[in-house]
Amino acid sequence: MGAVTELVNKKAVADAFSRAAQSYEGAADLQRQTGETLMALAAAQGVNPGRKVLDAGCGTGYFSRRWREAGKSVTALDLSEGMLAHARSLNSADIYLPGDIERLPLADHSVDVSFSNLAVQWCNALPRALQELVRVTRPGGIVLFSTLAENSLLELSQAWMKVDGRPHVNKFLTPDKIAEACAPYTHHVEFSQHTTLFPDVMSLMRSLKGIGATHIKGGRLGGLGGRERLAKVDQHYARQDGQLPLTYRLVYGLIYCEEE
Repeated sequence: MGAVTELVNKKAVADAFSRAAQSYEGAADLQRQTGETLMALAAAQGVNPGRKVLDAGCGTGYFSRRWREAGKSVTALDLSEGMLAHARSLNSADIYLPGDIERLPLADHSVDVSFSNLAVQWCNALPRALQELVRVTRPGGIVLFSTLAENSLLELSQAWMKVDGRPHVNKFLTPDKIAEACAPYTHHVEFSQHTTLFPDVMSLMRSLKGIGATHIKGGRLGGLGGRERLAKVDQHYARQDGQLPLTYRLVYGLIYCEEE
């Protein structure tokens, strides 16, 4: 195999999340909802996952703390040193690891559960991320992940297209591509969507900034500081009951790591 082309500037992603570390907990309602759904999915499938949990892309450690409340021993991993420091200050986990989901600094079969909530969309290649999460999970353990699918943030993208012909939003994988990445494993995948309404473009952009989602592959999300340009986005934004809708197409995945 040749060298893997790195499409995502991992340092820029990490920096964006480090900048968001203080505001993230307040802005991350969506993350909380998706993470709770993911935890409930494991319970609904009747999975008794064991004690050691990896929270891959832990952010401020909200779900590291949730897993610990459930009596688990948690390793919190994040690309962003700022997020990891914030997680540590909140006493979120048992072990804190800086690291990349596509190159996990963990031994094979070293955890019972790999949990990754809205993080793998920042990876270069979903198959590689899932392969790594499966690798570090013991046979009989599970991988739980949530991510975003194609047409997430579509309303924002359409408004930007009318302003300057550029989407200003990351491209997310199609459901087919996500299913393809899961195909090598025994898995269960669910798709749903969630729409949040905002009073204006500034509060909508702040919510994206608050969750660190201001980095796009190939460069920064344009126009975050340009008030005139944002006013134009506001003009072109399709309203719903006088408010600005922002839709996330959510994917929940559960991979069963086979007993050998």
